[in-house]
Amino acid sequence: MKETVTITVKPEQEKNTKLIEKLVLSQVKNRGSKKTLVFCKRSVDARHGQVKLHLRYDVYIDEEPPALQTKLPVWKKVDGKQTVVIIGSGPAGLFGALKLLEYGIKPIIIERGPDTTQRRKDIALISKEDFVNPESNYCFGEGGAGTFSDGKLYTRSNKRGDIGSILQIFHAFGADEKILTDAHPHIGTDRLPKIINAMRDKIIELGGEVRFNTKCTDFIVENGRVKGVVAGTEIPADAVLLATGHSATDIYMMLAKIAPQALEIKTFAMGVRVEHPRQVIDQIQYHGKQNQEGGQNLGAAEYRVTTQVDNRGVYSFCMCPGGFVVPSASGPDEIVVNGMSAAARNSKWSNAAIVVETRPEDIPATFVDQAKKMGSADLAGLLFRTKIEQDAKTNGNGQAAPAQLLTDFLENKQTPQENLPATSYTPGIVSSNLNDWLPAQIAEKLAQGMRQIDQNMKGFICPQALMIAPETRTSTPVRILRNKETFECTQIKGLYPAGEGSGYAGGIVSSAMDGENAAKAIACALK
Repeated sequence: MKETVTITVKPEQEKNTKLIEKLVLSQVKNRGSKKTLVFCKRSVDARHGQVKLHLRYDVYIDEEPPALQTKLPVWKKVDGKQTVVIIGSGPAGLFGALKLLEYGIKPIIIERGPDTTQRRKDIALISKEDFVNPESNYCFGEGGAGTFSDGKLYTRSNKRGDIGSILQIFHAFGADEKILTDAHPHIGTDRLPKIINAMRDKIIELGGEVRFNTKCTDFIVENGRVKGVVAGTEIPADAVLLATGHSATDIYMMLAKIAPQALEIKTFAMGVRVEHPRQVIDQIQYHGKQNQEGGQNLGAAEYRVTTQVDNRGVYSFCMCPGGFVVPSASGPDEIVVNGMSAAARNSKWSNAAIVVETRPEDIPATFVDQAKKMGSADLAGLLFRTKIEQDAKTNGNGQAAPAQLLTDFLENKQTPQENLPATSYTPGIVSSNLNDWLPAQIAEKLAQGMRQIDQNMKGFICPQALMIAPETRTSTPVRILRNKETFECTQIKGLYPAGEGSGYAGGIVSSAMDGENAAKAIACALK
């Protein structure tokens, strides 16, 4: 039989195996003769002024534990009798392709951007030359938006699918074994590209295709059913898995013309990146004890904050301990910021998006009117988002982003350029009073929210805290409607929206599971 036990220890006790075993066995109720301990999960608890580690173990009593490595799916060599075009090579697209291979269906992934090698070069040009390639950047290219933006694997979408299975697949393709046990697993942007490459190689080895620099410009639709896509040439398919991510505005525009009723406006969030010296966040979260004995085991401190202002959520998103703020525009006429961390999480800074919930009714009427003229009022949130990103470009300089000290933002005064601190954001920052151009509904709620956050995280508002704007790509403002059971688009048969761009997922793991679910639905439909 098996018992699950969770113990709590001090950081400096984590490597004391004898103590750990004694504490675990003291909680085991069964008195069987043979007990085998299997480590399951590690989490850091820095609440209440005392840093603790919670360690969870499965204890097998008078029986052998199962193999620690979960059995991987059986991927089949495909013959191409049935093909599915997958638009986008992010987690929804890659995991969707792997799922199709389980059923012997050939995936053809088309990706508007290049492979990771070329993409890395194009990303470097953003900081070096202020040049944003609209097809190859932090949003577009092999692996999707997550490839060079951190690789966080934490999700609460446990009803969507088997999170453990997704983590096991990442591990099989090269991710560190720690992702299987960490409470907040993380791959790191320095390691994720090689893992993505390994997935791509497996798909090709089994008969699938991956076509880079191949942009979908139209769907081939006959009698209400998609028969393929146009991407330089016509690519026929038995079905199309749409996994384009949250930044592919052209796909939404395309659907607004051919099937406007397939779109639905949805709640999303926008705000800023707040960057602190890593030491500040470590001292807040570890109560000034991070440099004491054992503290080095904890690594850079994380935080997650949420509050309410005027019935709208103000919360942190994509917190990057020991990380960097990065330029995530997908076009040359905008500025967008995001965050990432390397696997070691050892930079001098820590940052997080602090964003404000934005509901459809919060969008100014001018954008609704503009969207109607473009074929669908449901594009209004997308147009609102774009305007903020363009305003940021106006208030920045090239890809140097508008920035302000948090204390000055709260006092509604511009920070002198010479007073702006050093930052991890390599294109540079430009002094700007964010209150002057961020929509008032966002700026005012951010200000109130920051003050409330500081009540729970004393020291969050400090002279070193820097705001860099804007953070607008937390999720898509548009949902592509689909049948809850079949995952098929409600207006176009044979089209299966999945991942972040569909409006049903957010983050690497939830998008991967969504891609798997859509691919499984396709396989069932093609039987």
